[in-house]
Amino acid sequence: QGIFVLGLPYALLYSGYSGLFLIILAAALCCYTGKILIACLYEENEDGQLIRVRDTYEDIANACCKRLSPRLGGIVVNVTQVTELIMTCILYLVVSGNLLSHSFPYVPMSEKTWSVIAFVTLLPCVFIKTLKIVSKLSQLCSLVHFIIILVVMTYCLTQTHQWSWAKFRLSIEFEDFLVSVGVIIFSYTSQIFLPTLEGNMKNPGEFRCMLNWTHFFACVLKTTFALTAFLTWGEETKEVITDNLPSFLQTLVNFCLLTKALLSYPLPFFSATEIVYACISRGNHSNYRSPLSALGVRGSFLLLTLLMAMFIPHFALLMGLTGSVTGAAMTFLLPSLFHLKLKWKKLSFLEKCADISVFILGFLCSLAGIVCSIKGLLAVFG
Repeated sequence: QGIFVLGLPYALLYSGYSGLFLIILAAALCCYTGKILIACLYEENEDGQLIRVRDTYEDIANACCKRLSPRLGGIVVNVTQVTELIMTCILYLVVSGNLLSHSFPYVPMSEKTWSVIAFVTLLPCVFIKTLKIVSKLSQLCSLVHFIIILVVMTYCLTQTHQWSWAKFRLSIEFEDFLVSVGVIIFSYTSQIFLPTLEGNMKNPGEFRCMLNWTHFFACVLKTTFALTAFLTWGEETKEVITDNLPSFLQTLVNFCLLTKALLSYPLPFFSATEIVYACISRGNHSNYRSPLSALGVRGSFLLLTLLMAMFIPHFALLMGLTGSVTGAAMTFLLPSLFHLKLKWKKLSFLEKCADISVFILGFLCSLAGIVCSIKGLLAVFG
C-alpha cells in the first residue's frame, strides 16, 4: 500500500463507476503477472520437480535473450529497474520536502531546503546490508499507512449524511480517464521486488497463496477507501485526499505522511543498490566482499537522489513519463513476454491468450501514458 492510494478518490472523480471496476481488474492483473514472473524463475528437472534455476529479474531476461546476446536482456531490465527505483526514491524526497514546508509555513525555508533536511535523516540507509532491516522499516511504514487510512475513513464515516451516488460521473473525458488508469494500476505495482521477496521467504511454496491474499485485501482496502472518500467530497475531491481534511486533522496526517515517505525510501533504495552492486561485482551482491565498495555504491546512490530531487524541473511530469515506460514494462510487458518465451511449450491455449492479452493491455496503457505525459511537458515548456 503506497502513497498512490491517497490519489485513488481523485481517480474515481475522473473515471466514475469504471474506476471501481479498474481497481478490481488491476488487482487481478498485477497478481497474475507476479505469479508468472516467479514461474519464470523455475524449471522442471528430469523427475518433473520444479527447481529454482534463476534468482533475479535479470536472470530471467538473460535466459530469454541468450540467443541474441547473453547479457542484453539483463542490461535492459537492470536499466529499467534502476531508473524506476531512482525516480521512486526522488519522489519520496520531494514529497518529504513538500510536507515539511506545508507543516511549518511560518519557517522561512524553501521546499528544497526541507528536502535536504529529510535527506539527512536518511543517511543511515548507507549501512543497510540485509532485507531483514528493510522489512522491519516497511512494517513500521505499513503501520503508519493504516493510521492515515483510519483517520481519513473515520472522518468520512462521520459525514455519511451527505453521501450521494449522484456524485459519480456517467460521462468521462478520455484523457482524464487515462490519468485515472495510471494512478490505479501503479498503486499495485510490486513486480520489481518479487524475485528477491520470494527468494527470501522461509517457505517459497506459500508465495502464490501470499500473493492472492495480499492483492485481495489490497483491492478491498483500496475500493473501500476510494469509495468512502469520494462519496464524502465528490467534485471537491483533491489530488491528494488528505488535503480535503479539516486543518486540525491535516497537521496530524501530514506528519504521518512524512514518516511514511521516509520509511518507504529504504526499500527502493536497497533494491537499486543491490542491482548496481551486482553489476559491479558480477553477481556477488548477496555477499559484500568489499565493505568499502558497497558503502561507496550506497553513498553515491543516496547523493544522486538528493541532487536529482533538487535540480530536476517539473519532476512530477517526468515521473509520469518514466512511470509510463518503466512501470508498464516491469509490471505487464516483460513478465508476459518472458513467460511466453520460456514456457511456450508447456502453456495451454488459454494461458497463452491471457499472456498476450496482458501484453497488449500493458502496451496500450504505456503508450497512452507516454502521450499524456509528453503533452503535459510540451504545455509546460510552451
